[in-house]
Amino acid sequence: MDDLLQGLRAAAEPTRLRILALCAHAELTVSDLVEILGQSQPRVSRHLKLLVDAGLLLRHQEGSFAYYRLADRGAGADLARQIVDLLPPEDPLHAADLERLQQVQDVWAVKAASYFRRNAANWSRLRALHANTDKVDTALRQLFEREPAENLLDVGTGAGHILQLLGAQVENAVGIDLSRDMLTVARANLFRGGLRHCQVRQAEMTALPFPAAHFDAVTLHMVLHYAQRPGAAIREAARVLRPGGRLVVVDFLPHEREELRSDHAHRWLGFSDAAIADFLVAAGLVADPPRHLGGDALTVALWLGRRPANDTEEADQSTTARGGN
Repeated sequence: MDDLLQGLRAAAEPTRLRILALCAHAELTVSDLVEILGQSQPRVSRHLKLLVDAGLLLRHQEGSFAYYRLADRGAGADLARQIVDLLPPEDPLHAADLERLQQVQDVWAVKAASYFRRNAANWSRLRALHANTDKVDTALRQLFEREPAENLLDVGTGAGHILQLLGAQVENAVGIDLSRDMLTVARANLFRGGLRHCQVRQAEMTALPFPAAHFDAVTLHMVLHYAQRPGAAIREAARVLRPGGRLVVVDFLPHEREELRSDHAHRWLGFSDAAIADFLVAAGLVADPPRHLGGDALTVALWLGRRPANDTEEADQSTTARGGN
């Protein structure tokens, strides 16, 4: 009862209620909330501390940035979700907050799109600046040699590197990316490589244009740190996996290279093993032990999530829900 009362007291204030609603939609920094709410940083920080102390929000420190999201575990998690669900969607203040939240998210998206547009032609060189690409490529080739896949989806394909790397080991492959400039480079690379069974198309990683249970394997190679909602990207990738299929995530472990955020449009400064494992489990996948591949400047990890081979009922329901496309 004490935990319940503490949570109710923390939520029973207009600004804190607004913060709860916003953090139910996205993982946000203090600066994001200051911009959306139009209040001072000290005041927003005080509200956030009360909500975290009450167990309604979770705080995640990443370099000099702290991110806040609705609690998904602990005594306050159920209470936080119930409170947010009670908010009337037609409330004008709540609706205005969500509109400003979308504007904040759009700023990140524009920044990332501009970065990719400027660097599409030199993407292969930039991709190798902070990671040992040879070691990562070897690990991926060996993985697909041990466990072949017929149909591969590469999410955030960029210039098509994964399609070129694994194209000879699969029967069909599709790469998706939001940047048209990247896709132009990828198509040229696939044409030069004679990879006629590989194709690319424009799509967003959290809204894949494919039916459920469609691919044997999905790769998210050095792309999750650009995602606005990494958990949603992993859930969507898991949706299109066939029973027995696997999701391969390659990205940085946590680091403090702030210039990657400011100069290279990274949204996240790496991910811990525990964070990725939580994403995989939440998406209905079984997580394999992670592999740390080292790197020249930063440490790269390979995480593998498998969809259970008997997970056919969920696949049928997902296909029906999305109309098969």
